[in-house]
Amino acid sequence: MGEPIVIGGVSIKAGERRTIDLPIARLYTHTAMTMPVHVIHGKKDGPRLFVSAAIHGDEINGVEIVRRLLKLKLLQKVRGTLLAIPIVNVYGFTNCTRYLPDRRDLNRSFPGSHKGSLTSHLARLFMDEIVDKCTHGIDIHSGSNHRANLPQIRVVLDDPEVENLARVFGAPVIINARLRDNSLREAVIEKGIPMLLYEAGEGLRFNEYAINRGLKGIVAVMREIGMLPKSRKQKKDRAPIIVDSTTWLRSPKSGIMHSAVPLGARIARDDIIAHITDPFGENLEKVVSPVDGIVIGVLQLPLVYKGDALFHVAPLESIADHEELKTISFEDELLMR
Repeated sequence: MGEPIVIGGVSIKAGERRTIDLPIARLYTHTAMTMPVHVIHGKKDGPRLFVSAAIHGDEINGVEIVRRLLKLKLLQKVRGTLLAIPIVNVYGFTNCTRYLPDRRDLNRSFPGSHKGSLTSHLARLFMDEIVDKCTHGIDIHSGSNHRANLPQIRVVLDDPEVENLARVFGAPVIINARLRDNSLREAVIEKGIPMLLYEAGEGLRFNEYAINRGLKGIVAVMREIGMLPKSRKQKKDRAPIIVDSTTWLRSPKSGIMHSAVPLGARIARDDIIAHITDPFGENLEKVVSPVDGIVIGVLQLPLVYKGDALFHVAPLESIADHEELKTISFEDELLMR
């Protein structure tokens, strides 16, 4: 039998599962605001994995992924410990907003401080009670500001273990993404803990493909690090594409956008990917792709201003082995609606 784990002053014995409410603060209504953590502490020692979602309160796909994860009977066989935090930013989640009451971005506030703002306090709480108790991490996000993302893993590929776990996860795309200052990913990696960031779907919308892909990916990672038994079924998914850099294609004018390509589409240089018009249908302007690539993010809101980011593209030249990918497209895999 493994040793107990202590979260928020509560001791969870080996073989036990508990939900613990970590106190954050009180609202000015005197209502307590807490961060719920579900702990599954296996009977035998092993890796300790945190799976977190809704660091941005409007990114709800991860909440559903965690809910489905916790319902799996397979978790009865867990070796080690799973810390599942479906809603990190409880205030933002209840108000359908990205931020906390102080208007700060939690994912730009790590590692935080108990002497700082409410956002900084929450970041420090997460580091002390979650990250410091774990050996691995997976953080789940979705597109913001009416943008939808093709399921993708964002990591820094200079760590062989991280690269292996990113491939095992099985998302269509792996982006070699630099660390953002004061992000959770930066704070976790600075502690030497392997971590994946999963991006998929759109804020405030469930996306079944993104949810299923995320759930399968987490289970695959848990199998790979020894938390769950290896699967007897050896289903081979399409190998993910590795992307070294991405670019945003922006609106040349203000108006109403009519997109001509879906998320996941393969586009070629000089393709017409959208039209911008005014409400009268006059002054039509074409949006032409300057690159060959794959659309990994797309603006869903058709009302745009000049300079707005419309399409997030992985240029073909930034993709490893891109000569073999000239006909690749993910649009048939996406059950977006």
